[in-house]
Amino acid sequence: MERRLTTRHRARTTVYVLLPGPRRRLCRASNLSASGVFVETCDLGLRRGQTVELAFAISLGTVTKIHRRTAVVAHISRGGTGLMMEGHGG
Repeated sequence: MERRLTTRHRARTTVYVLLPGPRRRLCRASNLSASGVFVETCDLGLRRGQTVELAFAISLGTVTKIHRRTAVVAHISRGGTGLMMEGHGG
């Protein structure tokens, strides 16, 4: 049963995951919603409940906007990491 509050859309965009300290990792997002994103990652050393910063580009036709969001690690699987953006309940 689907527990999401918002519709998830397939995405082929890149997301910067900004980790504590000067580390940042460029990841591919495989789906995206208003409340979260699933990024295809190798082991980033993240743990469930950890807070990270995200930066991603959204194309609006002729304009591309860079969005920055704070997100919490919701789950980690072999294929990637699910991140819930702050301001959205689960």
